[in-house]
Amino acid sequence: MVPGKVVVLLGPRQVGKTTLLRDILSKETTPYLFVSGEDRGTQVWLGSQSIETLRQNIGSHQLLVVDEAQHVPNVGLNLKLMVDHIPSLRILATGSSAFDISNQTGEPLVGRKWEFELYPISQLELSPTEAPFQTEELMSQRLIYGAYPEIITTFGLSDKRELLNNIVNGYLYKDLLMYEEIRKSKKIIEILSLLAFQIGSTVSVNEIGKAIGMNTRTVEKYLDLLEKVFVLKRLGGFSRNLRKEISKGSKYYFWDNGIRNAIINNFNELNLRNDTGALWENYLVIERLKKQQYTKIFSNNYFWRTYDQKEVDFVEERDGRLFGFEFKWAKGKVTPPAIWLETYPEASFEAINPTNYLPFISVGA
Repeated sequence: MVPGKVVVLLGPRQVGKTTLLRDILSKETTPYLFVSGEDRGTQVWLGSQSIETLRQNIGSHQLLVVDEAQHVPNVGLNLKLMVDHIPSLRILATGSSAFDISNQTGEPLVGRKWEFELYPISQLELSPTEAPFQTEELMSQRLIYGAYPEIITTFGLSDKRELLNNIVNGYLYKDLLMYEEIRKSKKIIEILSLLAFQIGSTVSVNEIGKAIGMNTRTVEKYLDLLEKVFVLKRLGGFSRNLRKEISKGSKYYFWDNGIRNAIINNFNELNLRNDTGALWENYLVIERLKKQQYTKIFSNNYFWRTYDQKEVDFVEERDGRLFGFEFKWAKGKVTPPAIWLETYPEASFEAINPTNYLPFISVGA
């Protein structure tokens, strides 16, 4: 953290943003002010748009830390005022909603912020603390219950289920319904339930709208909000050369498998499920995104599909090359679509299954 820049840490509730803040502050040697954007008193002075009020409340502190900053009115403009008028001040802000924090900080703080996303615990973080046999034994739990910090540290499966239900009902829906644009909570639940059964498939916004009785524009708005409150991740289609390639569709993945399973209330073991392949794909996509973020793999990410159903699950475009990956729960040889190799002869292709997945999401490739 340096003066003149605002460090913005974004991510869903309960992933450890506040814990990370307190760890950072435990090493801080200069006077700092820690405030919560959910506190009404903080909202008044920090949202004042008065540089004098901001100066008075900051006082002699050299570091300002704002937790859950999205609750502060016009937070972006006020942070800009402090950056511009209190040049010695360092600022760290967190938010569990990219909707407010990005919209409010985006334009005012152009060139003045560094933004980072914090995910649930990654396998990249867990691997140094686990023996290989432990990772293998715990894989099924991670596919079913996900990787929120408290889920990882909780032993009992019934306790894990209760925690996930509390996150969904106590935080996820609550955070969504605080926005004026979300007027029908039942529709949000219906959209998420439909998407939970379409992991790995191209999503038709028009079909979702017909299924729940909502116009396409409103469905698109809700999907956008679900991305911005860290429930969903959207993947677009890759297309460069062929008319046959699907480029306008999207696939949606859940930030966490446990949240997905809580939404549809299905915590059955893998041998009792018919969606294990979908869980595997969701898990690998999100874990790969975590690895990209934490190890600075700079990549554009897509899926690839043609209208005649030839596909590659996940495509990375980086360093001037294409890297294709197919995700298979069942072991066995997988060959790339011939048209993929013909169209992109320089591209690589790899099938990721339970015998070789760790380098893809942890140490390695």
